[in-house]
Amino acid sequence: MPTPPSAQTQGSSAARARPPWVVVARLVRPHGRRGELVAEILTDFPERFHERTRLILIPPERIGTRAREIELENFWFQRSRIVLKFRGIDSINEAESLRGFAVAIPSTERAELEAGSVYVSDLIGCRVIDLNREGAEVGEIVDVDRDSSSTELLVVRRGGAGRVEDLLIPFVAEFLIRVDAANQRIEMRLPEGLLEINAPMTEDERREAGAGQGESGRS
Repeated sequence: MPTPPSAQTQGSSAARARPPWVVVARLVRPHGRRGELVAEILTDFPERFHERTRLILIPPERIGTRAREIELENFWFQRSRIVLKFRGIDSINEAESLRGFAVAIPSTERAELEAGSVYVSDLIGCRVIDLNREGAEVGEIVDVDRDSSSTELLVVRRGGAGRVEDLLIPFVAEFLIRVDAANQRIEMRLPEGLLEINAPMTEDERREAGAGQGESGRS
């Protein structure tokens, strides 16, 4: 993922301890009757699936099993997603058992990036710092949403007041000051009110919204 041009980038994937693998896709659902699965593409280099024969399947945390290696038998692109066929996965039920799994490659095999670019996997776990709020920490990046809009959105998790919430912050040049991958720190200047706009509704707000829908339904 290229960083916005005005941002400074410090450190690289080699500057800190790399995770053993890099996630390149996430399995969404079965496709067809022969074990194929539709996957969300999480790499800027989807064409490199042509070079991949051995991949790693990482289960969701709730499953609690270990990651395992699997052979890629075939694949094809479908609009903005990719359909994957793994050797040994030959039925809908077998494919269903892999729903939600991440598809990864060893970190030693990932493509070299151009200067000023950063891997999505290097953003995960970084702390977002808002320089417009005297360097206050907003939260930790847990994902990057590349589907909801034309702009990548950082999914930033923060806790407080007895609850945990995920905020969506645009990863754009107007806000971004510096990406320090080595220290897992991203400095931004966020406009006033952005965090409140992108925060999930409170219980009171949900009740008010429900009441408003009820009133409009009676008119």
